[in-house]
Amino acid sequence: MSFDAPWVLVAGAIAAFVLTLLFRRAEARTDAQTLRYSSLPFLESAIRPRRWPILLFRAAWIVALAALVVGLAGPHLRLPVPVADGDVFICIDTSGSMASTDVTPTRAAAATSAARAFIQESPPGVRIGLITFSGNAELIAPLSANKEATLSALDQIPAPNGATAIGDALQLAATQFPPTGHRVVVLITDGVNNTGVDPQEMAAYFGAHHVPVYTIGIGTPNGDVIGGEESTIDENALEGYAEASGGAYARAENATQLHDALVRLGHETTIERRPVAAALGFVVSGAVLLVVTMLAGLGLGRIP
Repeated sequence: MSFDAPWVLVAGAIAAFVLTLLFRRAEARTDAQTLRYSSLPFLESAIRPRRWPILLFRAAWIVALAALVVGLAGPHLRLPVPVADGDVFICIDTSGSMASTDVTPTRAAAATSAARAFIQESPPGVRIGLITFSGNAELIAPLSANKEATLSALDQIPAPNGATAIGDALQLAATQFPPTGHRVVVLITDGVNNTGVDPQEMAAYFGAHHVPVYTIGIGTPNGDVIGGEESTIDENALEGYAEASGGAYARAENATQLHDALVRLGHETTIERRPVAAALGFVVSGAVLLVVTMLAGLGLGRIP
């Protein structure tokens, strides 16, 4: 929480301290006068049943005044709010290992299907782009809020073949993003980088520029043997990219898990924590509670 006028909090604390002293002095004077004209046993028996309402009244009075002071200080709460103009790049691995059938029907087909669900579930106005990568990275669809155009571009994704250049895909996304705004990368891969730019360096670059990379590791530890090599999954690397950039990592061992993860990300990546003015809420709630407390105080005879 931040404040437009933090000095109001200091002034309010000082005022509360002074009012407390005055209230206690007035209360002590009232009790002294009561004791002068009443017997102590009778006074104790009369006061005891009304003790808890008085304590409740005091607490409500303090909370009401505190809410008013906080409201006058101009508070701002950092809350998750929908982003209608965010930019998201989906980077899809099309290397040879994505032909593995440990995810039905193949890792590549499941990735394309999940990307389609992501695009469909994203709120209107969000610009989405597509990048594929194997031995190098290729821009399949530039950032666009036109969902139909982006969905059509999914048909241009090449068949799985070649090496895995994750860093090149991240670097290409970096060159295509606008310099400011809510920007996110969604990386779908088995995570075994073997050529091109170091993806860990690119993840650190994105982290420094407040662009989270959400990595989705697709496949099982023991995939098919393709081109003489087993299609494994490098989870440690994917977790490292996510951590360095401020994103998150998710594992998908089947098409359903991948679909669910991408749909969930379609909502999460279009949410951003922004400061929201909360002064009106504090002032109104404080004023209402203050009025209720004063009315209750009149009934108790405890208005200071």
